[in-house]
Amino acid sequence: MKTEDYIKLENEYGARNYEPLDVVITRGEGVWVWDVEGKKYLDCLAAYGALNQGHCHPKILETLKKQASRLTLTSRAFRNDQLGLFYKEICELTNSHMVLPMNSGAEAVESVIKAVRKWGYKVKKIPDGKAEIIVCENNFHGRTVTIVGFSTEKQYRDGYGPFTPGFKIIPFGDADALRKAITPYTVAFLVEPIQGEGGIIIPPKGYLKEVRKICDENDIVLILDEIQTGLGRTGKLLAEEHEGIQSDVTLIGKSLSGGFYPVSAVLSNKEVLGVFHPGDHGSTFGGNPLACAIARTALKVLIEENMIENAAKMGAYFLEKLSEIKSPYVKEVRGKGLMIGIELYPEAGGARRFCEKLMEKGVLCKEARKNVIRITPPLIIKKEEIDWALERIYDVLCK
Repeated sequence: MKTEDYIKLENEYGARNYEPLDVVITRGEGVWVWDVEGKKYLDCLAAYGALNQGHCHPKILETLKKQASRLTLTSRAFRNDQLGLFYKEICELTNSHMVLPMNSGAEAVESVIKAVRKWGYKVKKIPDGKAEIIVCENNFHGRTVTIVGFSTEKQYRDGYGPFTPGFKIIPFGDADALRKAITPYTVAFLVEPIQGEGGIIIPPKGYLKEVRKICDENDIVLILDEIQTGLGRTGKLLAEEHEGIQSDVTLIGKSLSGGFYPVSAVLSNKEVLGVFHPGDHGSTFGGNPLACAIARTALKVLIEENMIENAAKMGAYFLEKLSEIKSPYVKEVRGKGLMIGIELYPEAGGARRFCEKLMEKGVLCKEARKNVIRITPPLIIKKEEIDWALERIYDVLCK
């Protein structure tokens, strides 16, 4: 079968909820992928950061094979020999006290919404039904009805109401707006350290530190959604480290499994997650032995192979070289670590057409919102591979 044959099948039988680039990938290794025609591409998206460790990392693959041949699922009705080890290792790595394992990033967000509301009623003693969670404009935390209900992106909300109440929206990067939005019923502030889907939007320096202070002063739970920014993407294990703070709750997912399996986790202190009792919340697949074994190895290689340090070093190099681009289309280049956005002027006609041209030249990336080219390659990328990509990016943006 050829590329057009696979595309025809998708269009004939699949729901049209995505608009992918017309490349049909059949194999991946490290930072490279190959399509069904045999053409090779540099992956500069890494499944929106789910492939920090690269495609088909051999050690994670070996763990998957080994664990899948022994035990894949018990449900949480029984215990398994991987869950406790996963808990211990991830808590020690992230300085967390307690873990709630889930499957997708959206499930982690839904779980923390339940947890902080319950914390508000049981610990903070807010009147029942009054809890408020503050979120930011331009946010992206998932696709469930509750989550899109507090999105400011019109398309994400269109046709899905009525929505879950209890959310207040403020501008991103504005600490004073947070301070003014707080009421006696506020239980939490949910925020991304860097807005990924929103276009790689980086808040002002000192923002998270001030947010941490405000939350402390008002007895509010600070939730950082690090599903995209976490696990080395920004050149630190967690993006919060850039400002020397620690959230009350951290959400991680995506590269927690190195792209092999859906795994997410809510990392917290015992005060917040301690509100859950048997029967309050659950997931059949959450914390299953296959997921835990894979996540343990995915975290291990991230540290042992110095991927976080490489993300910091290569990210700085990539950002420096991209910032030197002299193009009539480019408005701004911004990023942290290997989480980079090239914002184009509206007159450029949108980022999609540039992503399509880059695909033709062997570089795969994707637009964020309408006018931003998102560049988030695996953290194992090397300087010569970045140089190879830069030549093609220059060709597309400067000619």
